Amino acid sequence: MIRAAAATDNIRGALLMTLSAAALICNDVVVKAVTQHMPLSQAVVIRGGIVMALMLAVTLAQQGRIRLSVPRPDAPWLVLRCVAEVLSTLLYLVALRRIELAELTAIMQALPLAVTLAAALIFHEPLGWLRLTAIGMGFLGVLIVLRPGTGGFDGWAVVALASMALIVVRDIATRFFTAQVGSSTIAFYAALTVTLSGAALGLGEDWHLPSWRDIALLALAAVLLTIAYVSAVATMRVGEISFVAPFRYTSLIWAVILGLAVFGEWPDLWTWIGSALVVGAGLYSILRERRLMGRM
Repeated sequence: MIRAAAATDNIRGALLMTLSAAALICNDVVVKAVTQHMPLSQAVVIRGGIVMALMLAVTLAQQGRIRLSVPRPDAPWLVLRCVAEVLSTLLYLVALRRIELAELTAIMQALPLAVTLAAALIFHEPLGWLRLTAIGMGFLGVLIVLRPGTGGFDGWAVVALASMALIVVRDIATRFFTAQVGSSTIAFYAALTVTLSGAALGLGEDWHLPSWRDIALLALAAVLLTIAYVSAVATMRVGEISFVAPFRYTSLIWAVILGLAVFGEWPDLWTWIGSALVVGAGLYSILRERRLMGRM
């Protein structure tokens, strides 16, 4: 019975992780479509405002109250995290407008490897040579996708790489928070600062009255982001992480399908090869961690 329950939890966790990955990619598709004719800052503000309202509603439903106070020792880490969140989000959205969805998603698949390496350097977490080799192969895959120094190189992909680096800073800063700061509080301040930054950038842009269609699409994007966040949190509480985590890479499948269906984009051979290296390195790192945990 215990094994059956564990298997059921693993299936639920895998479905939740797949849902989170699909919701994030669908959000990217909607934002990419809307920002082809709407200023990016305006889209950020509209979507961000709706996300904040949804996050508050989710927090009230789960906890019965909204707690936004942050202990003084956590304040510097909150500031650092919010700055990294703003810059990474804006750079990601700029890259999203300029490069193919599958290419951008392939680059971002190296994020878990980058976070693992940063954690090893900062927190002195053990990292054997096999996992270091896997991380190196993952970064090699990113270089193959980028193709620096060739005719296929797209400078906007470097913007995506900078966004990934800032997400690493954001995630590492999160590790320094005390248990007194809830996940919903952190998420709310992240959405607030991103929305305010969009408003600040909009001061130099020519905003126009959005159509009801654009508002509906951005509302859909906000709902998708909220679903992705809630399901990602739920994923970490259901099933074995080593079983569930690989399903994050289904986002690449969604990116290829939706990129082709909506924008007529099809990854070239080098993007496929680089993506295979990144995903393979990530999967090996997860399986290696599972083996090590099993020995303890």
